[in-house]
Amino acid sequence: MSICPVCNGLREVYLMCTNCGNPMMESGRLMDFYDDYSPYMEIDLMKLEDGYSNTNSGHRCPHLYRCPACYKDEIIFIKE
Repeated sequence: MSICPVCNGLREVYLMCTNCGNPMMESGRLMDFYDDYSPYMEIDLMKLEDGYSNTNSGHRCPHLYRCPACYKDEIIFIKE
């Protein structure tokens, strides 16, 4: 079993917005935004339903990063 270093607080990823150059904020796992119950579901099960072919087999965790200045959203895949 692999763990995501960002989800588990082992590492922080800092990104600059490609649109305006401001620092982006990590907003959590993408799967947590699907519905009210998704944050409580099994992570590996949610990866089967996330629509990305490389998350489960490639051991990658999709995170949402958001720019507070221009509101651009970006999905970043974190290696587990």
